[in-house]
Amino acid sequence: MFYERIKELRLSHKMNQVEFSHKISASKQTVSNWESGYATPTLDMFQKICETFSVSADYLLGIESQNFLDVSGLSMEEIAHLQNIVSDLKAAKAEK
Repeated sequence: MFYERIKELRLSHKMNQVEFSHKISASKQTVSNWESGYATPTLDMFQKICETFSVSADYLLGIESQNFLDVSGLSMEEIAHLQNIVSDLKAAKAEK
């Protein structure tokens, strides 16, 4: 599950393996090994991955199925706007 989540998150952020590896100070081969399930990141790298994608460790490990958006620092009006955007995206997806 873990290796699938990394790839899913990387692709959803429109990053290739090289871009992602530079962002977290790792090699492309290291990222490739994680995504293939041949290796697992160190705890420090795991934390960097969570921070890079703004996800919880539970989500990355597959313990939690929902991905949460960090809205700290936003006003209630801004949060409401984001909720509306999410609702619109879900509705559009359901129509397909």
